[in-house]
Amino acid sequence: MGYRSTSIKSKWVKTKWLVASSSTRRYVPKTRLFNRSNLSSMISQYSTVFFKPTGGTGGKNIIRIRKQGGGYQTQLNYAKNRMSSLDALYKHLSRHARGRSYLLQRGIYLATARGRKFDIRVVVQKSKGGSWKSTALFMKLGKPGKVTTNYHQGGRLGGFRTTLSRAGYGRSAINQKEAQLKRLGRSVGRVFSRHAGGFRELGLDVALDNKRRTWILEVNTRPHFSAMKHSNRSLHRKVLSYAKKYGRRK
Repeated sequence: MGYRSTSIKSKWVKTKWLVASSSTRRYVPKTRLFNRSNLSSMISQYSTVFFKPTGGTGGKNIIRIRKQGGGYQTQLNYAKNRMSSLDALYKHLSRHARGRSYLLQRGIYLATARGRKFDIRVVVQKSKGGSWKSTALFMKLGKPGKVTTNYHQGGRLGGFRTTLSRAGYGRSAINQKEAQLKRLGRSVGRVFSRHAGGFRELGLDVALDNKRRTWILEVNTRPHFSAMKHSNRSLHRKVLSYAKKYGRRK
């Protein structure tokens, strides 16, 4: 049996689905398509904005934009550039886009654990009975100095409870956050299923800010599980036990 799960590449389409639902809308940072008008609006409202390819994967080609003095600083991986005006910033980003579709997303100040920024992957899968289950929670800890936390950009995986404990969460707060994230995962699964048939797995990238508020950064419809094999074999086996039902083998 081959792999059977619907995949949607466009981050913009998925964002619109989330914003359209009352159950998920409040978790979505403000996101707009990249153009000069939206750049001006977003950069006037937020001190940090992320410039993301609409169809990108693996944390590639994401630029962080920050206000700096009277101008702007951009960072791609470790490379930083400074622009003195909005026009210069727009031209710089347009050259990078090369006509491809990009998004502008409000920057969230990620929580840290022992000095490393992290976000959370919530794996949601369809059970044999057809209901959505949040089957795994784990952390993606960013490489110091990098813009993204992605494993393929030098990040590493961490345990959910251990990382939150290191971030200052007590046992009760960890339990509450775990329950909230699992509910959120199921809600997102139901939202996606209302818009298209055939979804059997999703990977939510979720951020916690410095006030412990939860934000959905994006939803992956073809999440990678291979990194889990090296960090948490039991969790990897659990996820694959569901995945094998829809033809996934790794």
